[in-house]
Amino acid sequence: MSDPIATDPNAGADSTPESTAKPPVRIFLVVVDESPELQLALRYACLRARKSGGKVALLYVIEPGEVQQWLALENLMREEQRAEAEQKLQKLARDVNRLTGTLPALYVREGNRRDEVLALIDEEPSISILVLAAGVDPEGPGPLISYFTNRGLAKMRIPLTIVPGGIGIDALDAIT
Repeated sequence: MSDPIATDPNAGADSTPESTAKPPVRIFLVVVDESPELQLALRYACLRARKSGGKVALLYVIEPGEVQQWLALENLMREEQRAEAEQKLQKLARDVNRLTGTLPALYVREGNRRDEVLALIDEEPSISILVLAAGVDPEGPGPLISYFTNRGLAKMRIPLTIVPGGIGIDALDAIT
């Protein structure tokens, strides 16, 4: 999908002094999955984007399936997964628009989720903050948070915001 957000902060800039130049728009990246914590990360990103004049970007990663023996079946499954990803992103885009008044950038990628998050961050200089919400399961906060707070942190060029999974909507609204 193409990025509806201008990524060049100098596009259309004239020779005005830096003190009067607008700062680049902050882009809050949210990774879309099926976890209940997604709604917390999305709401936090939307509220912060709205209050800071920023935008939201949504990334859906289709992870490779284990059935790779039959190419025709694999292609059909991939098409179905992509259609599901696009449907989910469109629904979430309406939520983002309702909360921020702007449309988000939408990305669909195939591969390992953490690798694709890092690749998108490297490819899109406009992305300025990664927002994730922690899971409340006894197994831990979730695979992305576990990775990015350990080995993956050194690979990040942007800040990571972790929304506590146990926070209520009212408390979330109060801190944003």
